[in-house]
Amino acid sequence: MFSYNTLKKILFKFEPETAHHLAEYGLIVLGKCSIMKNYMEKKNHIKNPKLTQEIFGVNFANPVGLAAGFDKNATVIKAMKSLGFGFTEIGTMTPVPQDGNPKPRMFRYPEYKSVQNAMGFNNKGSHEVLKNLKKVYPFSIPIGANIGKNKTTPEEFALSDYKSLIKKFEGSSDYLVINISSPNTPNLRDLQNEKFITELFTMAKELTSKPILLKIAPDMEPAMAIDLCNSAINAGAAGIIATNTTIDYSLVPNCQNFGGLSGACLTEKSGNLFKEIARELFGKTILISAGGISNGAQAYERIKNGATLVQSYSGLIFEGPSMVRKINEEILELMAKDGYENISQAVGANLK
Repeated sequence: MFSYNTLKKILFKFEPETAHHLAEYGLIVLGKCSIMKNYMEKKNHIKNPKLTQEIFGVNFANPVGLAAGFDKNATVIKAMKSLGFGFTEIGTMTPVPQDGNPKPRMFRYPEYKSVQNAMGFNNKGSHEVLKNLKKVYPFSIPIGANIGKNKTTPEEFALSDYKSLIKKFEGSSDYLVINISSPNTPNLRDLQNEKFITELFTMAKELTSKPILLKIAPDMEPAMAIDLCNSAINAGAAGIIATNTTIDYSLVPNCQNFGGLSGACLTEKSGNLFKEIARELFGKTILISAGGISNGAQAYERIKNGATLVQSYSGLIFEGPSMVRKINEEILELMAKDGYENISQAVGANLK
C-alpha cells in the first residue's frame, strides 16, 4: 500500500497552504467513495466500549477529535470517521465570507514537527458553511462548530457577530466553540477579558440550550486564564478548550514573527497551562485539551490531568492518517496498565 511517508514527501514539495488544499480535496473524494471510506473506517475507527463516553448528552466513541482550523467550511466531515476521529470541529466560521490574511500565511518546520499559520479566519461565510453542514448533520460522530467575528467588525460590535453565529449554527451542531483566542485577527485576543466573556456567555445562554465552550490562548498567565475560564463558566459556558496556537516565537528557531505556532513545539506549553487550569476547574466543567498532541502517551497524560476529550490537527500533517488509531490503541494499552475499564475512570486520575 502507498505509505504516508511517500505521500508526505510529495506533499512537502508544495507550499503548505497548497498541500492543505490537496489534502482537503483528497478527503472530499474519500467522503464520496463509500468503498474506500468504509475500508479506512474499519481500519482506523476503533470501536471499543472502553473508550466511549457520554458528554453533553451525546455519545463520543473515542476521546480524540479533530481541532478546528482544518475543516474551515465543513467540506470533509464525511471522511473524519475514516481517519479514526471520535468527533470533529469545523471552522472557524465568520458571519460573512472573508479571504483571510495575505499569502504566504502558512509555514511548516518539519525538523520541529511544527506549523505556523496566520490564516486569519479565511472561510466562505456562515451561510455557505451552514449549507454544507446541513447536508451531513446529524452525523455518526459529534460535530462542533467553532465561531469567530469578522475582521472588519469593530470590537464594540463583536457581540452581534457571535449572536448571529450562535443562532445560525446551534441547530446543526452538537456543541459550539467561541474563538476569541486566535492570534491572526487583529485585536481579537483583546476580547479575552472578563467583561466581554460574561456578556457573551450570558447572551449565549439565552439563545440556545446547546453546550457552548470557550477556547483560550496558551500565552496567558495561569491565574488570568483561570479567572477568565471561571467568568465563562459562571456565565453559562459548558466547557473550556485549552489551548489555541501560541505567539511564543522562541519555541521554533528562525520562525516567522507573526501568526500562531502549533504542533510539537506547543506540547509542553499547552500541557503546562492545561494542568494549571485543570487543578482549579476539574469537576466544575468539561475540559478539552488541544495543543501538540500526536501520540497516545501525550493524550493519556492530558486525560489523566483532567481532559475529558483531546484534539489534534498539526500532528496529522507529520504522522498521517493512522495517527488517531495509534493514539486510541496506545490509550487502551495505558488504561489496561492502570486497571481502568472505561476512559472516564482515567479522566482526572492525577487530580483525585
